[in-house]
Amino acid sequence: MPYEIDFLPVGDSNGDAICIRYGSDATGYRIHVVDGGYTDTGDTVINHIEKYYGNPTFINHVVLSHADNDHVTGLIKVMEHFDVGELWMNRPWLYAAEIVQNFHGNYTAAGLEKAIRDAYPLLVEMESIALRKGTLIREAFAFTQIGEFTVLAPSRQRYLTLIPEFNRTPPSYAKPVKGILGQLFEAAKSLARFFETWGNEKLEENPPACTAANESSLVQLGNIDGRLLLLTADVGPIGLGEAADNAGFLALLRPPEVVQVPHHGSRRNVTPAVLNRWLGAPVPEGATRGAAFCSVGANKPEYPRKRVQNAFLRRGYGVVPTRDTWKSQNHLMPAKPGSVNVSPEPFVSDYEE
Repeated sequence: MPYEIDFLPVGDSNGDAICIRYGSDATGYRIHVVDGGYTDTGDTVINHIEKYYGNPTFINHVVLSHADNDHVTGLIKVMEHFDVGELWMNRPWLYAAEIVQNFHGNYTAAGLEKAIRDAYPLLVEMESIALRKGTLIREAFAFTQIGEFTVLAPSRQRYLTLIPEFNRTPPSYAKPVKGILGQLFEAAKSLARFFETWGNEKLEENPPACTAANESSLVQLGNIDGRLLLLTADVGPIGLGEAADNAGFLALLRPPEVVQVPHHGSRRNVTPAVLNRWLGAPVPEGATRGAAFCSVGANKPEYPRKRVQNAFLRRGYGVVPTRDTWKSQNHLMPAKPGSVNVSPEPFVSDYEE
């Protein structure tokens, strides 16, 4: 089945916006939008779909990977502009009765639900638009099927354990409190110089933990005629490990044709072990397995982090950042007008981070 997957620019800061179309003139096409960046990104998504996807009025699937503003804000415009078949997003307040015991006895289930709803006005606005326009709102946990994509993470159980740790939820037993020493440590961090060779990796096996919100990101695996497209949003090593377990259960754990570099190439989100599970062990220099795309802001030259960029390249996936223009891969689809061939970022031996 033909497909095209486009990673769109989101402006100066980091954020995600991905448009996917698959199908054919004979069978029809389905459109699958993942995240929407910031407010202006919504216009970018709308214009891209109208210009390159046949000027449709209907989108089959809109998927919100998680509730951070750089993913959700632009989707509000997309939801208003198009008729949408299904909106896939997890609304943390729906699970208040199941997690209320984590909140120091200060809340009833109804009170906690209201507090969480109040903390997520953009999600509430998305919900309101969908209800007004008759769009189905569906939760998305492991093994949920969204068109040709399968959600591999998070599991519902793990998502519920993460909600009390979200920055926006009220103080809970689960939420770590950073003391003054931790704050001083963060403030004292400075750049260090690193030197890598192809066989000497500096990517950490035990990096500092990602935020709970990032670890709640949906991991989606598209399987289009046996070609795998792995979308990771801002997920960290825990979610990637869970996703690998579930892909293995489905007999789909093998190097994908396309992979999204998690969280704009942050060094906290991948480890050598989890990359080996998903992409395979390092390959000889110059060998390739697939393509990696990284959503990076135009004014974020420090991303992707060099050790992450090197780690993907070392496993046969050259990293292509978006920065100020869309980047794409097509399979059995004609190239879009104005598209240009791009080269991945090079291996960098000497750098500061």
